[in-house]
Amino acid sequence: MEQLFQYFRKFNPLTGNAENAITEISNIVTVKKNNDLQSFGQTCKTIYFINKGVARIYYLKDGIDITENFFFENNIIARVESLLTGRPSRKGIQVLEDAEIVSINAPALFGLYDRFHEIERLFRKIFEAAYVDTVNRVEGMQFHSAEERYKSLLHEAPGVIKRVPLKYVASYLGITQVSLSRIRGHR
Repeated sequence: MEQLFQYFRKFNPLTGNAENAITEISNIVTVKKNNDLQSFGQTCKTIYFINKGVARIYYLKDGIDITENFFFENNIIARVESLLTGRPSRKGIQVLEDAEIVSINAPALFGLYDRFHEIERLFRKIFEAAYVDTVNRVEGMQFHSAEERYKSLLHEAPGVIKRVPLKYVASYLGITQVSLSRIRGHR
């Protein structure tokens, strides 16, 4: 749990009592490579933190597998639109490497907000940062070339090419694998 609390400290420090309350509603789970952490149509009731491994959020559009985002060690991952609305998600979360993940019960976490305002503040800051990342991702798709998006991905996640199948990298960038090969060949 220490890795999780170190991550939290980047956003907002917690008291020992708040950390203990989060520990009580959390579990450490291991997930094997290529298994879904959450399936399509499931309502998100869990916030995950990756201690070890890689995961992706993905969806199917017209039968085509599309990667929305990648998450590596020291990242929070959740289907926030489902978590906050209580509606089933049309997206899944898949683990791409054997992973160790902290699983936080979201309804229990939200129940702690009134008792521990620092927990509420912490998750507000985490969700705000995730929102800004989403806006930046959308703007990247709107305003940057595929090559610029590729360079940005390598800057943000240098090990992505070694850890993630290229078909998922290409779909994340919004291009074909052939186009990705061409971009990689120019480097």
